[in-house]
Amino acid sequence: MTLSPAPTALAEALDLLAERPFVALTGAGMSTDSGIPDYRGPNSPARMPMTYGDFVSGPDAQQRYWARSHLGWSRMKRAEPNDGHRALAALEATGRMTMLITQNVDGLHEAAGSRAVCALHGRIADVVCLACRRRTSRASLHRRLTEANPGWDDRHTAVEVRPDGDVELDETAGFVVPGCETCGGVLKPDVVFFGENVPKPRVERCYAAVEALAPDRDALLVLGSSLTVMSGFRFVRHAVRRAVPVVVVTRGPTRADDLDIVKVQHGTTQFLRELSERVAV
Repeated sequence: MTLSPAPTALAEALDLLAERPFVALTGAGMSTDSGIPDYRGPNSPARMPMTYGDFVSGPDAQQRYWARSHLGWSRMKRAEPNDGHRALAALEATGRMTMLITQNVDGLHEAAGSRAVCALHGRIADVVCLACRRRTSRASLHRRLTEANPGWDDRHTAVEVRPDGDVELDETAGFVVPGCETCGGVLKPDVVFFGENVPKPRVERCYAAVEALAPDRDALLVLGSSLTVMSGFRFVRHAVRRAVPVVVVTRGPTRADDLDIVKVQHGTTQFLRELSERVAV
């Protein structure tokens, strides 16, 4: 890792990316300026999200998940892209960003106009039936949950939203969870839970994008991720092995800090504004 004073690392990163097309990899820190809390930022509390094994263990766990997630979705669906999301979309439009790999499930990159997006962990706006595999919209399920649980939102207006789209809530007894409208099966958000594997086609697509980066011409830009989970870290490790320059912009430590990267302790929105201005000159 480049151990330079922050202004020097920032200048080095901007100079590098101003001259090279890049693949971007984004994490939860990318969306904090849109009001969605971070998982592992410097001031983030420890969190224990529900695992896939927990979710499929039975109706009690599913009731607990959906009671919390229903409240979180009421707030998360109102989040809007920030200037960082919009800057990446603009950089894609000019051909500077060749692909966007995101660990986020909030859909804000797509809402900002990015098109070459691989949502590694899926999107919280989609729902899948674990029995028949039919996919439906979260908006449709939200309406059904609201009708089945009148007054639930009003009784829990003060709960704290968490970054994975649910809330801090212990008492969930009595919450009614409808099944799939097609087969009556268990509904799950179409996102990758802890304990699940990222679908192989997504992984292969991302590896191909990193493999296509030329060490003397391109770069990998990581934004707002601690790279704690292997789903994103593996692409950084692969780029480093191939001698592709890697820039990591985030606050706090990352799993890649011992690798040969340029690390910039900086807010992602501000960094992308500066990069967009540099590229536009």
